[in-house]
Amino acid sequence: MPGKTDHPLERLVFFSDAVFAIAITLLVIEIHPPHLDADGMQPTLEALARLIPNFIGFLVSFAVIGAFWAGHHRAFSLAGRIGPGILVWNLLLLGAIAFMPFVTGFMSSNYGKVGPAACYWSWLLLTALLNLKVNRMATGPAMRAAGVTEAEAAAVPRRSVAVFLAAAAALIISLFAPMFAPFGMATIPLWMLLLKPRAGTPAPAA
Repeated sequence: MPGKTDHPLERLVFFSDAVFAIAITLLVIEIHPPHLDADGMQPTLEALARLIPNFIGFLVSFAVIGAFWAGHHRAFSLAGRIGPGILVWNLLLLGAIAFMPFVTGFMSSNYGKVGPAACYWSWLLLTALLNLKVNRMATGPAMRAAGVTEAEAAAVPRRSVAVFLAAAAALIISLFAPMFAPFGMATIPLWMLLLKPRAGTPAPAA
Protein backbone atom coordinates (compact mmCIF):
# COMPACT_ATOMS: atom_id res chain seq x y z
CA MET A 1 0.00 0.00 0.00
CA PRO A 2 1.31 3.52 -0.75
CA GLY A 3 3.23 4.87 2.21
CA LYS A 4 1.92 8.42 1.83
CA THR A 5 -1.62 7.30 2.75
CA ASP A 6 -0.74 5.44 5.96
CA HIS A 7 -0.51 8.54 8.14
CA PRO A 8 -3.89 10.08 7.18
CA LEU A 9 -5.64 6.75 7.80
CA GLU A 10 -3.97 6.38 11.19
CA ARG A 11 -4.99 9.93 12.17
CA LEU A 12 -8.60 9.22 11.19
CA VAL A 13 -8.67 6.04 13.26
CA PHE A 14 -6.99 7.64 16.30
CA PHE A 15 -9.36 10.61 16.20
CA SER A 16 -12.36 8.29 15.87
CA ASP A 17 -11.22 6.16 18.81
CA ALA A 18 -10.90 9.31 20.92
CA VAL A 19 -14.45 10.43 20.12
CA PHE A 20 -15.86 6.98 20.91
CA ALA A 21 -13.93 6.92 24.20
CA ILE A 22 -15.11 10.40 25.24
CA ALA A 23 -18.73 9.69 24.33
CA ILE A 24 -18.81 6.42 26.24
CA THR A 25 -17.22 8.13 29.27
CA LEU A 26 -19.67 11.05 29.23
CA LEU A 27 -22.57 8.63 29.69
CA VAL A 28 -21.85 8.42 33.40
CA ILE A 29 -22.22 12.20 33.78
CA GLU A 30 -25.96 11.75 33.22
CA ILE A 31 -26.10 9.73 36.46
CA HIS A 32 -26.20 12.33 39.24
CA PRO A 33 -25.29 11.06 42.72
CA PRO A 34 -28.33 11.39 45.01
CA HIS A 35 -28.40 13.59 48.09
CA LEU A 36 -29.57 11.75 51.20
CA ASP A 37 -31.77 13.60 53.69
CA ALA A 38 -31.25 10.83 56.23
CA ASP A 39 -28.52 8.31 56.93
CA GLY A 40 -28.99 4.56 56.90
CA MET A 41 -29.27 1.64 54.49
CA GLN A 42 -32.95 2.12 53.70
CA PRO A 43 -32.66 5.75 52.53
CA THR A 44 -29.52 4.80 50.59
CA LEU A 45 -31.21 1.91 48.79
CA GLU A 46 -34.31 4.00 48.08
CA ALA A 47 -32.19 6.76 46.57
CA LEU A 48 -30.26 4.30 44.43
CA ALA A 49 -33.49 2.61 43.36
CA ARG A 50 -34.72 5.92 41.96
CA LEU A 51 -31.63 5.93 39.74
CA ILE A 52 -32.38 2.53 38.17
CA PRO A 53 -33.63 4.11 34.90
CA ASN A 54 -30.34 6.02 34.67
CA PHE A 55 -28.35 2.85 35.29
CA ILE A 56 -30.33 1.04 32.59
CA GLY A 57 -29.79 3.90 30.13
CA PHE A 58 -26.07 3.88 30.91
CA LEU A 59 -25.75 0.13 30.35
CA VAL A 60 -27.75 0.16 27.12
CA SER A 61 -25.83 3.08 25.63
CA PHE A 62 -22.47 1.75 26.85
CA ALA A 63 -23.18 -1.51 25.03
CA VAL A 64 -24.46 0.29 21.93
CA ILE A 65 -21.51 2.68 21.62
CA GLY A 66 -19.14 -0.18 22.37
CA ALA A 67 -20.71 -2.20 19.57
CA PHE A 68 -20.40 0.70 17.13
CA TRP A 69 -16.75 1.14 18.10
CA ALA A 70 -16.07 -2.58 17.62
CA GLY A 71 -17.65 -2.45 14.14
CA HIS A 72 -15.67 0.67 13.28
CA HIS A 73 -12.50 -1.06 14.45
CA ARG A 74 -13.23 -4.16 12.36
CA ALA A 75 -13.98 -2.11 9.26
CA PHE A 76 -10.87 0.07 9.42
CA SER A 77 -8.64 -2.88 10.24
CA LEU A 78 -9.40 -3.99 6.67
CA ALA A 79 -8.67 -0.55 5.18
CA GLY A 80 -5.31 0.35 3.70
CA ARG A 81 -5.81 3.94 2.56
CA ILE A 82 -8.09 6.95 2.79
CA GLY A 83 -10.94 6.94 0.29
CA PRO A 84 -12.88 9.85 -1.21
CA GLY A 85 -15.64 11.16 1.03
CA ILE A 86 -14.75 9.05 4.06
CA LEU A 87 -13.71 12.03 6.19
CA VAL A 88 -17.12 13.69 5.87
CA TRP A 89 -19.14 10.53 6.48
CA ASN A 90 -16.93 9.49 9.38
CA LEU A 91 -17.37 12.92 10.99
CA LEU A 92 -21.14 12.59 10.64
CA LEU A 93 -20.99 9.21 12.37
CA LEU A 94 -18.82 10.61 15.16
CA GLY A 95 -21.22 13.53 15.59
CA ALA A 96 -24.08 11.07 16.06
CA ILE A 97 -22.02 9.09 18.58
CA ALA A 98 -21.07 12.25 20.49
CA PHE A 99 -24.78 13.14 20.83
CA MET A 100 -25.63 9.78 22.41
CA PRO A 101 -25.10 10.94 26.03
CA PHE A 102 -27.80 13.59 25.57
CA VAL A 103 -30.46 11.29 24.15
CA THR A 104 -29.51 8.72 26.79
CA GLY A 105 -30.08 11.24 29.57
CA PHE A 106 -33.34 12.42 27.98
CA MET A 107 -34.68 8.87 27.81
CA SER A 108 -33.46 7.94 31.30
CA SER A 109 -35.02 11.04 32.86
CA ASN A 110 -38.35 10.15 31.27
CA TYR A 111 -38.16 6.39 31.59
CA GLY A 112 -41.15 4.52 30.20
CA LYS A 113 -42.46 7.44 28.14
CA VAL A 114 -43.01 6.92 24.42
CA GLY A 115 -41.70 10.28 23.18
CA PRO A 116 -38.23 10.21 24.78
CA ALA A 117 -37.82 6.49 24.01
CA ALA A 118 -38.76 7.06 20.36
CA CYS A 119 -36.30 9.97 20.24
CA TYR A 120 -33.51 7.76 21.59
CA TRP A 121 -34.14 4.83 19.27
CA SER A 122 -34.68 7.11 16.25
CA TRP A 123 -31.27 8.62 16.92
CA LEU A 124 -29.80 5.17 17.29
CA LEU A 125 -31.34 4.19 13.95
CA LEU A 126 -29.76 7.23 12.29
CA THR A 127 -26.43 6.35 13.89
CA ALA A 128 -26.73 2.78 12.64
CA LEU A 129 -27.38 4.06 9.12
CA LEU A 130 -24.29 6.28 9.23
CA ASN A 131 -22.32 3.38 10.67
CA LEU A 132 -23.40 1.21 7.74
CA LYS A 133 -22.33 3.87 5.24
CA VAL A 134 -18.90 4.35 6.83
CA ASN A 135 -18.24 0.62 7.15
CA ARG A 136 -19.23 0.01 3.53
CA MET A 137 -16.80 2.70 2.43
CA ALA A 138 -13.98 1.45 4.67
CA THR A 139 -14.29 -2.09 3.31
CA GLY A 140 -15.04 -1.06 -0.29
CA PRO A 141 -12.60 -1.26 -3.21
CA ALA A 142 -11.47 2.36 -2.78
CA MET A 143 -10.12 1.79 0.73
CA ARG A 144 -9.65 -1.96 1.12
CA ALA A 145 -6.14 -3.12 1.96
CA ALA A 146 -4.29 -5.49 -0.31
CA GLY A 147 -4.88 -9.13 0.56
CA VAL A 148 -8.35 -8.63 2.05
CA THR A 149 -10.81 -11.06 0.46
CA GLU A 150 -14.32 -10.24 -0.73
CA ALA A 151 -15.77 -12.48 1.96
CA GLU A 152 -13.83 -10.69 4.72
CA ALA A 153 -14.87 -7.31 3.38
CA ALA A 154 -18.54 -8.28 3.00
CA ALA A 155 -18.84 -9.61 6.57
CA VAL A 156 -18.39 -6.16 8.17
CA PRO A 157 -21.19 -4.27 6.39
CA ARG A 158 -23.42 -7.34 6.73
CA ARG A 159 -23.16 -7.01 10.50
CA SER A 160 -23.82 -3.27 10.16
CA VAL A 161 -27.04 -4.07 8.29
CA ALA A 162 -28.03 -6.40 11.14
CA VAL A 163 -27.44 -3.60 13.66
CA PHE A 164 -29.56 -1.23 11.56
CA LEU A 165 -32.42 -3.73 11.38
CA ALA A 166 -32.19 -4.39 15.12
CA ALA A 167 -32.33 -0.65 15.81
CA ALA A 168 -35.41 -0.41 13.59
CA ALA A 169 -37.01 -3.23 15.59
CA ALA A 170 -36.19 -1.41 18.85
CA LEU A 171 -37.75 1.80 17.50
CA ILE A 172 -40.96 -0.01 16.57
CA ILE A 173 -41.13 -1.64 20.01
CA SER A 174 -40.54 1.74 21.70
CA LEU A 175 -43.73 3.11 20.14
CA PHE A 176 -45.81 0.53 21.99
CA ALA A 177 -43.74 -0.67 24.97
CA PRO A 178 -40.82 1.73 25.59
CA MET A 179 -39.33 -0.25 28.48
CA PHE A 180 -38.92 -3.33 26.27
CA ALA A 181 -37.30 -1.51 23.34
CA PRO A 182 -33.72 -2.60 24.27
CA PHE A 183 -34.76 -6.18 23.52
CA GLY A 184 -34.91 -5.13 19.88
CA MET A 185 -31.12 -4.98 19.85
CA ALA A 186 -31.06 -8.62 20.98
CA THR A 187 -32.30 -9.52 17.48
CA ILE A 188 -28.87 -8.79 15.96
CA PRO A 189 -27.88 -12.51 15.90
CA LEU A 190 -31.18 -13.33 14.19
CA TRP A 191 -30.59 -10.74 11.46
CA MET A 192 -27.00 -11.96 11.07
CA LEU A 193 -28.32 -15.47 10.51
CA LEU A 194 -30.89 -14.29 7.96
CA LEU A 195 -28.30 -12.17 6.13
CA LYS A 196 -25.66 -14.90 6.07
CA PRO A 197 -24.85 -16.00 2.50
CA ARG A 198 -26.13 -19.46 1.69
CA ALA A 199 -23.71 -22.18 0.62
CA GLY A 200 -22.85 -21.81 -3.03
CA THR A 201 -24.02 -18.19 -3.14
CA PRO A 202 -21.22 -15.69 -3.77
CA ALA A 203 -20.94 -12.94 -1.16
CA PRO A 204 -21.91 -9.52 -2.51
CA ALA A 205 -19.19 -6.94 -2.96
CA ALA A 206 -18.95 -4.45 -0.10
